[in-house]
Parts: sequence; C-alpha cells; structure tokens
Amino acid sequence: MLCFRDDLRQSTDALRAHKLRASLTVLGLTMGVATLITVMTLIQGANRYVEEKIANLGTNVFQISRLPFAATDFAVYLKAMRHRRLELDDMRAIAASCRSCRRVGASVASQTRVRAGNRELTDASLIGQTASMADIDTRTVELGRYFTPGEDRRGARVCVIGDGIAEELFPGLDPVGRTLRAGNTELLVIGKYEPIGSILGMDQDNFLVIPMGTFQRLRGSRRSIVIEVQAAGSDAAFQRAIDEATVILRVRRRLRPTQENDFFVGTASSYISLWESISSAFFAVFVTVSSISAVVGGIVIMNVMLVSVVERTKEIGIRRAAGATRNDILRQFLTESVLQCLAGGWLGTLLGFGAATAMKAFTDFPAAVQPWVAALGIALSSSIGLFFGIYPATRAARLDPVEALRSE
Repeated sequence: MLCFRDDLRQSTDALRAHKLRASLTVLGLTMGVATLITVMTLIQGANRYVEEKIANLGTNVFQISRLPFAATDFAVYLKAMRHRRLELDDMRAIAASCRSCRRVGASVASQTRVRAGNRELTDASLIGQTASMADIDTRTVELGRYFTPGEDRRGARVCVIGDGIAEELFPGLDPVGRTLRAGNTELLVIGKYEPIGSILGMDQDNFLVIPMGTFQRLRGSRRSIVIEVQAAGSDAAFQRAIDEATVILRVRRRLRPTQENDFFVGTASSYISLWESISSAFFAVFVTVSSISAVVGGIVIMNVMLVSVVERTKEIGIRRAAGATRNDILRQFLTESVLQCLAGGWLGTLLGFGAATAMKAFTDFPAAVQPWVAALGIALSSSIGLFFGIYPATRAARLDPVEALRSE
C-alpha cells in the first residue's frame, strides 16, 4: 500500500504530463470560485458599509415620517401619499409631552441648484433643519458653526454646506464667510461639514443645511417634515420614547384604536434589518449563479478525469500487475482531482479578492476581505474535487488488470 507522499508524487507527475489539459481544467474552476468570492466579498462590504453609513442614526435616535422610509411595496407608498402632513406643531407637541425624549427636532429636504461665481452644481440637496438638530444630527461641523435658535426663528439666510459643495464651489478656499446662491436666494456660508463620502456610488456630500424658518420662507410650509427624536438613556427608555411619541401623534391625528398609524417610525435597527433582507435575497441569487459556475468546473474535471482513465488504462493495468491495490488507484485519481480543485480554489480566491479590492480602490463600491470567505472558497473547491472525482477514481480502481494490460 502506497503512502500519501507517493500518491502525491504520482498525481503531480500525471498532471505535469498533461499541462495544457490540467491548466484548462483549473481555469474553469478558478473562474467559478473567483466569481463566488468576489460576490461574497462585495456583499459583506456593502452590509458593513450600510451599518456604518446608511443607518448611522445612533442607537438612541428614531425618525417619524408621513411616508415610509424604505418601502418594498409600492402600494404602501401610494397609500401613504394620502396621509396628513407632519408639521412643526406635531414636533412641538412631542417635545412638550414626551418625557422619555431628550431632544426633538425636524428636517425637510428638496433639490436645488447652487452656484458661486462661475461655478455651479445642479443637483444639490437643500435641507431645512430646526436648531435642535445640532445635537441630534450625526454629521459633524468641521469648519465654522451651526446656526442658532434665533437665526432659525427669524429665517436668517445662512447655511452649513457639505464637503462636496465646498470642493465644487470653493476649491482650495475656506468657504466660511463666503456667499452662494441656492436657486435665487443668496446665503451666507457659516460652516462646513466633515466629508461623508459615497454610499454605493451615490455622493453624500452635495448638500446644504439651512434653518427651518428659512426653508419655509423659500419653499413654503406645505411640505411634510421628518421628526427626529433622541431618546434619553437605555434601550427601555428608547422604546418608551417611541411609544410616547406614537401615542401623542395618534391623539393629535384623531386616530381610533382600531386604525393603523398614518405615519412611520424608522430606527437604525429597522434600516439594517430591511437592508439585510434585501441583501440576503441578492446574496442567494448571486451565490447560486456563482455556485453553478463552480459546479460546471467540477463537471469539467469529472469529464477530463474520465478521459484520463480511458487514456491511462494500460498504465493502470501495469500498476495493478506490479502490486497496486484498488485503493491505491482510487487514492491516486482522487488526489489528482483534489489537487486540480485546490489549485483552482486558491487561484480563484486570490483572483476574487483581487477583483473586490480593485473595485474598492478604483470605485465607490465597498468590499470587506474576510478570512472565512477565503476558507469557504478553499473548502468549496476541495468538496468539488472529492465529489466529482469519486466516480472517475472508482471506475479506474475497478478496471480488471488483465483487460487493462490488453488495451492499446
């Protein structure tokens, strides 16, 4: 009975004797594993990025809106369009009556065109906020300051701009103290936010924040606001704050006990849960498609191994005549199959990580390179080698030595 070292040497010698065939076989599996690794790496990166960026409300902040924050059913969105608007009086009622709410603010947004001198940006987000949002909003003012409650009350024409607007309109300059025009209104820049970056290819820095009073003077007060609430203390206090705010709004909107809420509450965990349900569906589809590629590679390996058995029938007969057992033949062909799959798995893993890292470096799409994904790629390729190598190896081991020696 041969030892594993002998099996390995004979398998590598057989693969070297047919370099082109072995290389093409490995290439097929490499592409399947590389696709799988790339998809899994990008999805893991997107999940982590969403947790850090999209749902960065803070663990003790929730939002209340007339419309769903992320609806998977368009009929729900259409139904919500008929709901009553949320207004500043609703925000004030929550601030006055919610004992578990530490801070309450409001925001509203629209699109605008901004320009300064001969520079212009046509797709900026114009955000109106109450002064209380200074302590609720997770964005950080890097230069200058936020506006005061007095500036909010009198509708002062001031703004705090995102890094994208600063780079576009005031490249290389300190934007604080300069003026820009949002639509037809001139605004004084009093602050600039820290860069946020892009989320899944969408730039998050092209915005400017103005006082709510200024926004309503410019765009009117008929837009529904988003109420943002920071709860006080623990998880229990957070849930109490949601319950209290919900009761206050239901009373103000005169909803009967049997009626559903005509507003929506969004939390960081709810956004993450929604994203995970969406990404898991994409994950299942992409992994299935990628696995098909890997299985096709395994079928190619089985086909090549069957051809190899036919071509090497006389070699098998000589080895059996020289004393090799059926198990020796079985192990040799299984070792050849697994070696090809391991080579394809390693190359596919490296290629997949390389592709994901390149996408992260040269695009805005995130990627998370995790060791367990590499281990999964190697385990998958090894499993394919064993599964699709068993039949050819068994067929080789069952060859009759006399008949094998007679073959030409």
